[in-house]
Amino acid sequence: MEQEAPKDNLRWWILLTVIIGTFLGRLDQTIVNLALPKIIDSFSITVSAAGWIATAYILANAIFVPVWGKLGDTIGRKKVYILGFSIFILGSLLAALSWNLTSMIIFRVIQAIAGSADYPTAMAIVAVTFKQGKERAQALGIWSTSFAAASVFGPLIGGPLIDSFGWQSIFLINIPIGIVGILMALRFIKESVSEVKSVSFDWWGAIVLGGSLSSLVLVLDRGLDWGWFSVSAIACYFLTIALLGLFIKIENKVKEPIVDLKFFKIPAFVNALVNNFVVFMGMIGGIFLLPIFAQTFLGYTATQSGYLFIPMAFSMVIASPLGGSLTGKVQARYIIFWSTLVASIGLFLFTRIDPKSTALDLIVPLIIMALGLGFGMAQRTNVVASVVDQHEIGIASSILALVRNIAGAFGIAIFATILNNSTKSNLLKINQHSFITVHNPQIVQEFVTLVTLKAQVDAYAHVFLISSIIVFIGAFLALFLKVKNERKDLKVLIE
Repeated sequence: MEQEAPKDNLRWWILLTVIIGTFLGRLDQTIVNLALPKIIDSFSITVSAAGWIATAYILANAIFVPVWGKLGDTIGRKKVYILGFSIFILGSLLAALSWNLTSMIIFRVIQAIAGSADYPTAMAIVAVTFKQGKERAQALGIWSTSFAAASVFGPLIGGPLIDSFGWQSIFLINIPIGIVGILMALRFIKESVSEVKSVSFDWWGAIVLGGSLSSLVLVLDRGLDWGWFSVSAIACYFLTIALLGLFIKIENKVKEPIVDLKFFKIPAFVNALVNNFVVFMGMIGGIFLLPIFAQTFLGYTATQSGYLFIPMAFSMVIASPLGGSLTGKVQARYIIFWSTLVASIGLFLFTRIDPKSTALDLIVPLIIMALGLGFGMAQRTNVVASVVDQHEIGIASSILALVRNIAGAFGIAIFATILNNSTKSNLLKINQHSFITVHNPQIVQEFVTLVTLKAQVDAYAHVFLISSIIVFIGAFLALFLKVKNERKDLKVLIE
């Protein structure tokens, strides 16, 4: 059963402990991409083949999130958290010892399976540690900043490590940090399990859901290369839908489903997921292009691109607890609405960037976006934790994690396609209204370069415009988020 909430400073040591785990897991996701050129040279593989290193990680991570969430509620969140952390360290060591592409993919899958245990168990641990609504929201907000911090420090840490010690170092660095995290977990985290005792585990549901998610994530990750209407893509669409239908059928029949479909009968839960999906799709889909723009058109290195995100990380660290402190004072939907609106304005400002942009032209919109996103982060997470029974927080948080991950995959896939198509369309439009009367090869080459540059820059502006519109829509969707929390142990006044 749930333990009494730890008191005084111990609660904050628990929070720091899970922040280390979450930070390390997300850091690994961002840092590996920097090492791909070195890995390609080391293994003598193609860029396309190297793409499977990232794809395999994303697939395995998405599949096992709900499994770990259910196991955490069942056998104990501390046990699952430490088990996942331990396997992650082992996977990191093995990845550093990889000798070819096959071994790297296998060891990355091990890392991903273990890493997916962090989010649902960490969120559940925070939720049962901080039982008061206002304090819980603040804690969840602070914990959420570890995601932004990892995306920022990935390039800053990874670049020097790779250049100085080789690609293996990005995996080896996980070991000492991971050991510290495990020791802290053993010392500070108190065990908590569901008050409802489980008799069996929904293995069939887990397998079928895993198959559906695999097909979905696979087509989102590889669809641009395959073609969105290719035979492979269409097969993935069909398999995703068919297995999802079978999964729903299974979950309606089993006594202890891996995903309790009754959650989706709670309007606030569904609305919170929809808002998270829309916001994260627009946000991640737009922002992942920014380092590419900085390196391609502004001449930044990977490390310099990472410096741009430092103010963003600090802004989110400041904004998240501030937003959480308003719990019980202002309805969550209004906090989420205004914060998301501010984030959409930050994204819209990116439509003005061009090859003459300064670092400040990128940093200011990032700060505005981060302040908005961070201010509402705690409320988005807290709503999901507040509308389900406490013994089901683990699986509910795993659904939230799944939605955010899929939203990010959707965003990247969609905006990469939009960027590609928009560039082609812009080239046709510019060529139709442009002409050159000289035949000097050098001038012709300069003309072609300028036309291509103009088409690409305008395409980036188009992507950021769409991204800001999607997030803007997400802000207004938040106004439909109505929560009535009747649980006495949570002093959350959302409506």
